[in-house]
Amino acid sequence: MSVRKGVFLVAGLGTRTLPAAKSIPKVMLPLADKPAIQYVVEEAVAAGIEQVILVTAAGNQAVEDYFDTAYRLEESLATRGKHKELAELQGLKEMATVIGVRQHAPLGTGDAVRTARSVVGDEPFAVFLPDDVIDGDPPAIKQLIDAHDTYGGEVVAVMPVPHAHVDRYGIVEGTHVAAGVQRLRSLIEKPPASEAPSNLAIVGRYVFTPTIFEYIDRIPTGTGGEIQITDAINMLAQENPVHSCEFTGKRYDMGDKVGYLTASIDLALKRPDLRPGLLAYLRGLDLDKMDTAT
Repeated sequence: MSVRKGVFLVAGLGTRTLPAAKSIPKVMLPLADKPAIQYVVEEAVAAGIEQVILVTAAGNQAVEDYFDTAYRLEESLATRGKHKELAELQGLKEMATVIGVRQHAPLGTGDAVRTARSVVGDEPFAVFLPDDVIDGDPPAIKQLIDAHDTYGGEVVAVMPVPHAHVDRYGIVEGTHVAAGVQRLRSLIEKPPASEAPSNLAIVGRYVFTPTIFEYIDRIPTGTGGEIQITDAINMLAQENPVHSCEFTGKRYDMGDKVGYLTASIDLALKRPDLRPGLLAYLRGLDLDKMDTAT
């Protein structure tokens, strides 16, 4: 069965991007002139995802509204002859069918995925953590879907990180299956570098089957009553095939302020309408002077 549904976890508080995220959901912060969530939804649609399931929390209504009709704005654009802008807005709501479900308390990624259970139903689905914006061709999630089609079961996105940084990530341990693909034995959350079994870190893209819900229900709750998806995957991997896919593409961490700024610059440079002016500005910077400024 093809992967038609994508679950987007957008209920986070955005504490790493304060103070901006105090009044706007983190995924609505703009990269160039589009919010981060739009890049992630575009990745999904380009991979064949037809239904976007937004797992939201109180205060995240702006995310759902973004993909809905803005009647007054669209009417104003039509009246003023702003046909290009109008087409862009109308294109947002035509990208995919968008459904919102509410996570009523911040009880972890496992609980957030489980919140979408009734909408997902009995078919495989993709999960996106929009903190991670990935610029890939083919789209990163398409690479995972292809691995799922080949090997079946659950697939986790991974990328190599410096050994000195493995204690910042969930790290996988597995057996080589094919180029970029492993069958996982375990997932270890933020191990010391001396104990890490690899330098392959989990990134916020997954393909799951409905089996994952059984394991989310089985794992014990952690600190603050949270249920973590990595714990469920780890338990599942002991009993069923779970594979990792080392995707090709560049990942940006929206929760890191430098990562956010880098993403905005890089993605703007890929835009023909923004690239010339931005390049002219960057070329005019006196980097040596900036480096010595106090």
